[in-house]
Amino acid sequence: MDDTPTVTAVTVPDAAAMQDLGRGLASLLRPGDLVLLSGELGAGKTTLARGLGAGLGVRGAVTSPTFVIARVHPSLTGGPALVHVDAYRLGGGLDQMEDLDLDVSLQDSVVVVEWGEGRVEELSDSRLEVRIERALGDEAPDEGDDERRVTLTGLGDRWTGTDWALLQPVRA
Repeated sequence: MDDTPTVTAVTVPDAAAMQDLGRGLASLLRPGDLVLLSGELGAGKTTLARGLGAGLGVRGAVTSPTFVIARVHPSLTGGPALVHVDAYRLGGGLDQMEDLDLDVSLQDSVVVVEWGEGRVEELSDSRLEVRIERALGDEAPDEGDDERRVTLTGLGDRWTGTDWALLQPVRA
């Protein structure tokens, strides 16, 4: 396994651009990919996941899976299903992930885990970690400014040599 991460960062001006980033990112994804989304509450994790769902062409509205913990969105286009997980309440990490009894093969799906950092990394040797940050407190921009900084880190062989050019429209 190649331990050298591939990293890119983009500035996203608003929620619509966050969804666009998700759509662009979806074009890089393939079955078996694990994507970990991290960031503060309200940072835009679910908004990005909504864009991923649109880009993957899946069925159903991609909404926060907080109360159901996981949702499976089958593909409408013959591509991979989207498994959208909220790991916030999964204190047991992988053991509880296995207990979810998902009715899909994770190898045939794109698995997107909100709050997955420190909980589900062992699901795959290769993964994409997406950190979403916004200005808080005294550093916050003017009210109504939804700008976010999104850092994408590809870990493992799967992400070696990734061409991040598809994300150019929102690149910083």
